[in-house]
Amino acid sequence: MKNRSTRLAITKFVALCTGLATTVAVMAQNAAPLTPPAPQPAWETLASAGLTLTKGNSDTMLANVGVTTSKKWTANEIGLGANMTYGEASGVKNVNNYNAYGQYNRLFSERFYGGLKLTGLKDDIANIDYRFTVSPLAGYYFLKSATTQLSAEVGPSYVIEDLGGVSRSYMGLRVGERFEHKFSDAAKLWQTAEFIPQVDRFSQYLFNFELGVDSAITKQVSLRAVLQDNYNSNPALGRKANDLRLITGVAYKF
Repeated sequence: MKNRSTRLAITKFVALCTGLATTVAVMAQNAAPLTPPAPQPAWETLASAGLTLTKGNSDTMLANVGVTTSKKWTANEIGLGANMTYGEASGVKNVNNYNAYGQYNRLFSERFYGGLKLTGLKDDIANIDYRFTVSPLAGYYFLKSATTQLSAEVGPSYVIEDLGGVSRSYMGLRVGERFEHKFSDAAKLWQTAEFIPQVDRFSQYLFNFELGVDSAITKQVSLRAVLQDNYNSNPALGRKANDLRLITGVAYKF
């Protein structure tokens, strides 16, 4: 009698386990597959170089190298860059400048953001021993899609410079904008501009403009042309207010 009860209990236990296993298997088959984690954003790094040489009636050389890198998260954006241009005409140096920048944006909504931009410049020909700007900012994306972006920024700017051997610093007001459009995966255009007047003397200001096009010839190599215009309403003694450059070259995407 006791053995019979034991066998009956074992039979019930096996039946229960079998039923549970069957139920779990059916639920597993009907369960939706796990969503894979979203890929992490990657750094986009680009190195560029250009060289122009002329020989004959005039001997000139113009070389430019630069690197930029950027990364965008869901609520954060960062961009860094550095550039150097050197040129000679008939053996006399006529271009020699270095510049670098860094910008961080924190998005408070899909389009509105706050941030900080830092820039540094040295230009021997314009007699700028150094110029640094520190610019807190508030910005807004008027256009923001996979192919087209247009943003504008405004905020105070603190400028520190040594111009023609005279060191000074002042508060400015910075207004900037950036536009970028991708015609395809192989071609894009961008344009940036910023206006920085001295707050207590608006007749003294800095204006920087850039227009560039980039056309890919492989997945990593592209040809580009960049027009840069830098205007200083109060240049060093004996120097011109405007510097205009057209740079063509090759870029490599890492």
